[in-house]
Order: sequence, then C-alpha cells, then structure tokens
Amino acid sequence: MRRPLAALLRATPPDQSVLRLRPEELAQRNIQALALDFDGVLAPHGAGEVLPDVADWLAACCRRLGPERVLILSNRPTPERRLMLERCFPGVRLISGVRKKPYVDGLIATGELAGVPLSGILMVDDRLLTGCLAALRAGAIPFYVRAPFVKLRHNLLPELFFMALRLFERWYVRLIG
Repeated sequence: MRRPLAALLRATPPDQSVLRLRPEELAQRNIQALALDFDGVLAPHGAGEVLPDVADWLAACCRRLGPERVLILSNRPTPERRLMLERCFPGVRLISGVRKKPYVDGLIATGELAGVPLSGILMVDDRLLTGCLAALRAGAIPFYVRAPFVKLRHNLLPELFFMALRLFERWYVRLIG
C-alpha cells in the first residue's frame, strides 16, 4: 500500500479540502456512495456541527446520490453528531460499532448500507494512514483532504496534535513510498 499512498500524496494539491470535490462530478467518476470522515473534513476537530459551506456541499451530495448513499465514517461517532445528522441531514447515517480506520470494517458496512460495491465508494479523509489507507485496502477510492478544517482557538491541543500527526504521516509516506 505504500506506493499507492505515496502516489495519492503526490497527486493531491496542498489546498485540497472537501469543497474541491464537486457533487456534479460524482457520477462522472463512477462514485455511487460517499464515506466521509468528520473531524477535519466536515468541521474542525471535535466540533458537533458541520461548517455552513460544508452543509451546503453535503446537501448537494445528498441530492446527487441520495442521502442513503452518504455516510459518515468517523473514528468519533458521537451522539451529538448523530443528532445533528438526524436534524439537518435526514437519511445520512453515522457508521458506528465497527473497528476504527484503517480497518476496512466501516467501508464494508458503508457498502452494505448503501447497497453499492466497495469500488463505487469514495472515502474522504484528512488522514493518509487511517481513512485513505482503509480505502486502498478495501478497494474503495480515496480522496485525500490535505487542507483540513482547523480551529485552533477552540481546541488548541487536539488540533496541534492532529496537525503534527498529519505532518508526520506525509513525511513517513514520502519516506517509504
């Protein structure tokens, strides 16, 4: 998996956020379902709500794919996030009760719940060695968010930790790739 991870890192622009993924292009890319990480991808780390621009983007994805084919695959599936999804994005499900990424269990559950093959799932994650690695291992398609949403003012220590972790991952993937 090291070469595909290194190729993914090289191919990803430094400013790539989830908003660079255009909902109208999903069908053209043969994407049948989305598996979305939450922290860094839809909101800053630890947030309970998606950012306003991301909410518009997520609603557009639900219109394109159907909300039953948009799933949140986060290593932190909190009750607060579940309630927010039920309130703001009915039909979008939060995967829980599976082993955390980089295990492929969450992607297998995504495929089963959405009724699509793993090859039709786009895993959107800001971590190379969790979600992107899980996607490659499962035969899904990784979308690497290299410019995650960060809010240092409200969550300084966890945000700094994950910033350092992302830097280490990029260094490590370059080294082994």
